[in-house]
Amino acid sequence: MTQRVDLSTVMDRISIDAVITGYAVAVDDGEWADYQALFTSDGRADYRTAGGIEGPASEVAQWLSQTMLLFPVRQHLIVNRRLDLQDLGGYPGDGAQVQADYMNPMRLGNDAGNAGNAGNAEDTAPATAPNFVSGGRYAFDLVRTDSGWRIRGVTVHEKWRSMTGALAAG
Repeated sequence: MTQRVDLSTVMDRISIDAVITGYAVAVDDGEWADYQALFTSDGRADYRTAGGIEGPASEVAQWLSQTMLLFPVRQHLIVNRRLDLQDLGGYPGDGAQVQADYMNPMRLGNDAGNAGNAGNAEDTAPATAPNFVSGGRYAFDLVRTDSGWRIRGVTVHEKWRSMTGALAAG
């Protein structure tokens, strides 16, 4: 490999990392146009293992925009990213796969999560304590486009979840 190829690979990795981080930020901030812009025109998302839907990114963004209204406080953490760039005989190709673990703490609006918990230890929890936390692994399929790296598909593999307050009681 030449230094030019090495630099190109590093730049691809940085660009792909920015897409994955942008994905988390868009979901947390409820920026659904930004979310959709991270996908190719035929991009798809699959949230079925987390109780959601699968479909075109535009439909999933609409579903998320309604579902996330329950949780105005959310902090999507995507860690342990394993990135595999397509290898064309020592040169980077136009495809990549990323597996990344996530943890997603969220809080219900209007402190609704602690309703009905009189006398429980959770009554003393600070207002920022999450009512719902889930964790798992994402599988991203990315492709290089004229506009940069974009998500062709993402699949959520939820492994666990924990609920407190009204969510746990219901």
